[in-house]
Amino acid sequence: MTATVFRIGGDLEVRRLGFGAMRLPTEPGPEREGSLAVARRAVELGVTLIDTAYMYGWGANEELLAEALHPYPDGVHVTTKVGIGRTVPAGEWTQDARPAALREQVERALRRLRVERIELLQLHRLDPAVPLADQIGALRELRDEGKIGRIGLSEVTVGELAAAREIVGIASVQNRYNLLDRAHEPVLAACEAAGIAFLPWATVAWGKSGATAEVAAVAAEAGATPTQVALAWLLGHSPVIVPIPGTARIAHLEENLAAEALRLTEQQRARLDRLGEQD
Repeated sequence: MTATVFRIGGDLEVRRLGFGAMRLPTEPGPEREGSLAVARRAVELGVTLIDTAYMYGWGANEELLAEALHPYPDGVHVTTKVGIGRTVPAGEWTQDARPAALREQVERALRRLRVERIELLQLHRLDPAVPLADQIGALRELRDEGKIGRIGLSEVTVGELAAAREIVGIASVQNRYNLLDRAHEPVLAACEAAGIAFLPWATVAWGKSGATAEVAAVAAEAGATPTQVALAWLLGHSPVIVPIPGTARIAHLEENLAAEALRLTEQQRARLDRLGEQD
């Protein structure tokens, strides 16, 4: 039977189906109230890992989650990401993993999330303009100071992951990956070999799974939705995968979490596996 929990870094136990908060509207008004309700419903339904980032509204998403959930129930963890900044005056995003910038972003995230320690902090992107040892070293210092518990990376290659692990222990990797897009299969394999959590984003290919005949056929056979099939496939594909599907609607949230109970047959899984062999 597919495990329903995973221990990130070997000790941070989370439910394997998490929640990605990126899509939650943060502007004042009815949509924001809906966002608060979705975040609270996720926790009510047993979600223990919620993913956000400084880049999601430049801190507004973090503030939204704190408003919705603080004080956080026992076992609920909000993971955030740093290493992205805004250009001036255009306001466009740019990589910024200078040690001083990372420290400032972590300090601000602590305040916005209303915590003294972020149990899992991920570097949103490696910054090609900053030596890897400086970027990872800064996060290691923050971990040693107790401000973050575990360090993760996002959108990295096998080589980058290996190089980072020579500097500090890496607890998670967050790369784009789903049933129809498996370009990072080698990274997933490296994570599995090392027991590193793999948090795929774009878990259901932005809804395109339902447009694929094979996925739709399996969904019809299983009495499930294509989204649920895509998530169930991820959960069974590797024991280190911790999907973080996102939505701004409670109905969709409940649909996503119900995927945990879906059991695909070996034949169905084999048919879905073959989708990754197509161009």
